[in-house]
Amino acid sequence: MERRFRTIQGGAAKQNTESFFDYTFLITVFFLLGFGLIMIYSSSSYKANLTFGDSSYYLKKQLLATAIGLVAMFIVSRIPYHAWEKLAIPGLIVSIILIFMVLTPLGYEANGARRWLNLGISLQPAEVAKLGIILFMSYMVCSVGRGIRKPKTLIVLLLPVIFVFLIVWKITENMSSAIIIMGIAVAIIFVASPDYRKFVILALGVIALAALLVYMLKQNQDASSLGFRFQRILAWLNPEAYASGKGFQTLQALYAIGSGGIFGKGLGESMQKLGFLPEAQNDMIFSIICEELGLFGAMAVIMLFLLLIWRCMIIANNAPDLFGALLVVGVMSHFAIQVILNIAVCTNTIPNTGISLPFISYGGSSVVFLLIEVGLVLNVARSIRLKEL
Repeated sequence: MERRFRTIQGGAAKQNTESFFDYTFLITVFFLLGFGLIMIYSSSSYKANLTFGDSSYYLKKQLLATAIGLVAMFIVSRIPYHAWEKLAIPGLIVSIILIFMVLTPLGYEANGARRWLNLGISLQPAEVAKLGIILFMSYMVCSVGRGIRKPKTLIVLLLPVIFVFLIVWKITENMSSAIIIMGIAVAIIFVASPDYRKFVILALGVIALAALLVYMLKQNQDASSLGFRFQRILAWLNPEAYASGKGFQTLQALYAIGSGGIFGKGLGESMQKLGFLPEAQNDMIFSIICEELGLFGAMAVIMLFLLLIWRCMIIANNAPDLFGALLVVGVMSHFAIQVILNIAVCTNTIPNTGISLPFISYGGSSVVFLLIEVGLVLNVARSIRLKEL
């Protein structure tokens, strides 16, 4: 006889119930990880051979980080997610301390930016802060309950987030991670708040201010008098005019995307990775995907990320309680914001800012903490009960 199931929200598991496990979500993560390792080797082998005499140098480091991340993911997926409530505030405090430690001798510079810590292993505190914000905001929103309707409560909730935003931006000079941190916090509050009008007004205000800023910069013809972030905006508006400076990476990325056509040149056949496109294995790996696998490959990657985000939505909608739902929403918003920003930068839809493509770009700290977040989602999913009808 055919068996049918429905989800049970809230409460303990009852008789004739079984746990839910989202195999689609996990398989999608594994596929993205495997594809990412292939693309990291393809995009970095030339540079790695020239720099280190080992074409698989970046691949080996990413494999190690991925293995550590998978172990962490498994451990986190087995710990009941409510245990993380006790670590929400301490976790945020630890992430803040780690950010300030970048200013100490333990901090070091790479690729022109001081964003990493040498703790025996390389650690990027901004990645810790993203996870810390997810835990902190999920816990705090549940704690204030209906108080989230009050503007004063919203301000109190956002003050720690704004502080983390500012120190990530100023201390590590990592504007992209700061934007993601703020985006995660706003997404969690947005989902928990019954009044969406204030968010629509806020979004329209931010867009209007950004448009005004771009217009004012466009009227300023003396780029040398502006800071490097404003110069990036000018390079975004007219990359050809800054081809030898701020617009160089953007132009090379666009050349890679344009030359790929519909089906690409073939895996490993990219020309732009041969010393033309800076950070081909990091921020600009999507451009190499477009060049080697074409529009078809790019759309396949985008569809995988959409599937990942959709499965997060399913898990969040069926989570046993608000804390579990908000944890998944925080992780989902992290994935979504980072994917959108990376692809937008590669296609010159927004000004260039260093940001990786989740699970695919090279970066040890990034993949480890992304997999820890995957573990949180899997744990919430396991708490969903299926009852036989």
